[in-house]
Amino acid sequence: MKSIAELNKIREEALESVNLRKDRKGTRIVVGMATCGIAAGARPVLMALLEEAKKRNVEHVMVTQTGCVGACRLEPIVEVYKEGEDKVTYVDMTAEKAKRVIADHIVNGKVVDEYTIGAYEK
Repeated sequence: MKSIAELNKIREEALESVNLRKDRKGTRIVVGMATCGIAAGARPVLMALLEEAKKRNVEHVMVTQTGCVGACRLEPIVEVYKEGEDKVTYVDMTAEKAKRVIADHIVNGKVVDEYTIGAYEK
């Protein structure tokens, strides 16, 4: 690095690589990891999602964390954003349910309706 221009170029490239809002390609799985989510068991859910995605070698899937989703009584909450589809919100998740979401929803394209917020409210 010999100039400010080079440093600015490196900075811009780094910002582009971490900016989730610009890159909507593929699938994002977001786990609520605020205090309420962690207390309800979100950490094992997050780990199960990561492990199952790796085990099944799924491509173009990013598993991330977020803060409070705003519905503490429904934690752990997992939101799935698939390119070209509506967001799906899964509630009251466990590690076993997370594995099924990867298998059925992510791999086979079938939403696990009984784990969604709509099914929970009925």
